[in-house]
Amino acid sequence: MALPATLHHFAVHLADVDRGVYEELELRVARHPSETAEFMVTRLLAYCLEYREGIAFSEGGVSSTDEPAVLVRDLTGRLTGWIEVGAPDAERLHRGSKLAERTAVYTHRDPARVLAQLAGKRIHRAETIPLYSFDRDFIDAAVAAIDRRNTATLSVTERAIYLDLNGASLSTHIEEHALV
Repeated sequence: MALPATLHHFAVHLADVDRGVYEELELRVARHPSETAEFMVTRLLAYCLEYREGIAFSEGGVSSTDEPAVLVRDLTGRLTGWIEVGAPDAERLHRGSKLAERTAVYTHRDPARVLAQLAGKRIHRAETIPLYSFDRDFIDAAVAAIDRRNTATLSVTERAIYLDLNGASLSTHIEEHALV
């Protein structure tokens, strides 16, 4: 029998000054048994940093082979954003880049390793796909602050993240890397 997902609730006050996005979000994030806490935190950050109308966590989550961790659809249902988390393989990025206007990767892993894994592989519009990474200590501290019910204030300015998560104050810079 498969283990059920663990549900986490997040009340997020999002202030993304860089993009002019100010929202109050109530999110239910299901953590699949095979999903690490680091992956879940990165998935949550990707959702917030890409937030726009039509954004959603994929149905299958970490176990989905047909969808990214986070996706964006327009009002007609057309896929406009393909947001991967972790270290996706080149084939997934190639497919996502062909299906969506915007493709991006957010990783909690060593970006040099992720880039090395993708080097030389065929990826549609690879030059337009950003890889965003976070400081490992930041991710570890966020994981330590996670509970089943969470309150967070996430501010982004000049690619710096200021996160207050359940009373823990954390900050880091979002590092952007080019795939090619």
